Amino acid sequence: MQYFIIGDIHGCYHTFCSLLEQWDSQTEHLILVGDLIDRGNYSWLVINKCCALLAEPSVSVTILKGNHEAELIQYIHDGHHEIWTSQCGLATLADFEKHSVDLSHLLPWLENLSLKYETSSFIITHAGVSDTINPYDESNWDGVLWTRKPLANLHKLQVHGHTPLKQNHPQYTLDSNSYNIDTGAYYGYGLTGIKLSPQAEVLDIITIPTDIRDIE
Repeated sequence: MQYFIIGDIHGCYHTFCSLLEQWDSQTEHLILVGDLIDRGNYSWLVINKCCALLAEPSVSVTILKGNHEAELIQYIHDGHHEIWTSQCGLATLADFEKHSVDLSHLLPWLENLSLKYETSSFIITHAGVSDTINPYDESNWDGVLWTRKPLANLHKLQVHGHTPLKQNHPQYTLDSNSYNIDTGAYYGYGLTGIKLSPQAEVLDIITIPTDIRDIE
């Protein structure tokens, strides 16, 4: 089976649905790098779509946790998260309230999102693996949810998002053998997906321009 990996969606539901039209669900394992929510207008519709994808037994789907999901988890646990709510969380909470979302029911789904998808040929995480102790510690600012440092060379391809490129194509870094596929959907540039063979050969790169309904 081949792989179709999609970058940070950030509530850009219509753009996400357009990019999903490029997914061959019978031959490709779909992987989302996290940051499903915040910034764009449709956080709940994106999550609801992801829940439906995971519940469909005829397709192969993995959804990774991003730092924005981690912040929402902390908000649900603690009842507050001042940094998240001051930046973008209040709009997300309003969207959830509009759709009568029970956050206590959503919490287990969020907590069960994986931090990585790895094969012998490639690894996919939200922010990438840097040279740090315990990169899978969610509280580690240099870990796979948060890092913006140069990535380590793991002797296999890394694919990640997290740091918006603000351009309509992904960025390959030779030193770390890594692709950043966060092309800044909520900034209006577009949402990118990259198709890989099992041997980590890049088969295709597709960027869908951001649908204005998602960000206006």
